[in-house]
Amino acid sequence: MQVIILSWEYPPRVVGKLADYVRELAVRLVKNKIRVYVVTYHDFLTGLHEEPEGVRTCRITNPVKTHIGVLTWVLTLNQEAERVTANIYYDADKQINLIDAHDWHFIPAAVTLKKAFNLPFIYSIDSLEDHRSHGANSPFNMSIKSIEWLGMYEAKKILVKSEWMRDEAHRIYKVPIQKIKVVKPKSQTWMKDVLEAYMKTGGGSVSR
Repeated sequence: MQVIILSWEYPPRVVGKLADYVRELAVRLVKNKIRVYVVTYHDFLTGLHEEPEGVRTCRITNPVKTHIGVLTWVLTLNQEAERVTANIYYDADKQINLIDAHDWHFIPAAVTLKKAFNLPFIYSIDSLEDHRSHGANSPFNMSIKSIEWLGMYEAKKILVKSEWMRDEAHRIYKVPIQKIKVVKPKSQTWMKDVLEAYMKTGGGSVSR
């Protein structure tokens, strides 16, 4: 099985807890015989590299250098993510099984790649805009919420880290409960649950 993980942060670029979570996930997937590509952002460490643990990272930078806000930054960065992910897809002889998009930042790219290549994707939720900006309903917040909704709608499966987040995704975005799977990073079944979601979403087998 071959998967592409999209995450806007990944070591050495650490903004919050997501970076270390995605790295641990990628390393454990490799140990389970899955070929893993991580497409992520960095200011200057760009290009495709194979890390010591076997994870293949492709770091990109934004081709547009001046922005009026995080939304324009994200949307222009998504175009670069689409380009390099498409290159990975073709270099892998179109044998990529799925995309795992973490948080809202790369949802536009995941949706575009789904439509272009008939490539299923998982939306892995770390946080939601309603919680990051409680009570905020400005056009800025609503734009981010619309991207989150798009991810909920287009994803084949949604992964969350707690029952509380599952219930919140259902409450805020009316996502069917059966579409959401709880995978708890600290539990003994964490990797088993992730692998099960990957197999059901992308098919394939856990072998190189």
